[in-house]
Amino acid sequence: MKIGIIGSGGREHALCIALKKSGMVNKIYCIPGNAGTKLIATNVDLQIDDFKQIKEFVINEKIDLIIVGPEKPLVDGLVDFLEENKIKVFGPNKIASQLEGSKIFTKNLCKKYNIPSADFRIFNKLKTALKFIKNTNYPLVVKADGLAAGKGVYICENFKEANTAINEIFNGKFGISNKVLIEEFLNGEEMSFFIISDGKNVKKFGTAQDHKRVNEGDVGPNTGGMGAYSPSKIENKELDEKILNKIIQPTLKALKDLNTNFKGFLYAGLMIVNNEPYLIEYNVRMGDPECQTILPRLKTDFFKIINAVIEEKLEQLDIKWDSKKTLSIVLCSKG
Repeated sequence: MKIGIIGSGGREHALCIALKKSGMVNKIYCIPGNAGTKLIATNVDLQIDDFKQIKEFVINEKIDLIIVGPEKPLVDGLVDFLEENKIKVFGPNKIASQLEGSKIFTKNLCKKYNIPSADFRIFNKLKTALKFIKNTNYPLVVKADGLAAGKGVYICENFKEANTAINEIFNGKFGISNKVLIEEFLNGEEMSFFIISDGKNVKKFGTAQDHKRVNEGDVGPNTGGMGAYSPSKIENKELDEKILNKIIQPTLKALKDLNTNFKGFLYAGLMIVNNEPYLIEYNVRMGDPECQTILPRLKTDFFKIINAVIEEKLEQLDIKWDSKKTLSIVLCSKG
């Protein structure tokens, strides 16, 4: 089998490593890839937002399957485009990808389907948002609505910090934005909870603890992730069932009511308060760096799992895991 992976991060390197172990995969292309993927795959210098160019490369090289790593091409509809051109692809469609593409879409969905989440307000004017934060309790959370590479979330301890956050969002720090989301701050333990779905069936796909703040001691600005470990130390059977029943299943029902389904990895960023899960955000793909800690624990052939999703035969597969713990640490240059 020839496999193509879209993306250039540590996540895509981890996907390459997992696929390389499969006896069913004999060639991997990474578009565009990185220095790590170059050692085990063929890097292809294509722009991931040039869907037509990707399609032509896939057809010319007779690639059997494409796996989409990052969120932006998913939100932009790459899966829909490839499927329309009869190319096998792993990942959610454009409608389902709104779970990550718009935080406001997801918050409204939570409200409608009684999915536990932080209380929130949506503002489409700078003036009304600033008026609200003058007369509210702190800390609070300010979020940009669209994609922000994991950096569009501000935990604000006071008016000054909230004022800065709201102004940066409305002034286009994360792209054009005419809405801002303000949430109550939930005090608990964070958890990253992953499932995989073939559109009909759902299987749990591990947990992790991500660390987003840039400095030692969990302080400083949010990043796309400074490191992770797997599994989460607070994972337990009772909590797993609550997450699946109160958060995951209602979300999948909501998508079904929108005449679509979810195929691929769904990652729930959660806050656990007294063993009760609250949804903070959804990612519609494997997390990075969480992927680097979850996939090394996988004992089942990764390609067989991906293929089962595409063929809608996930329920026939038993996914097995190593009991060992894994840890990923990110180094970054100052600034």
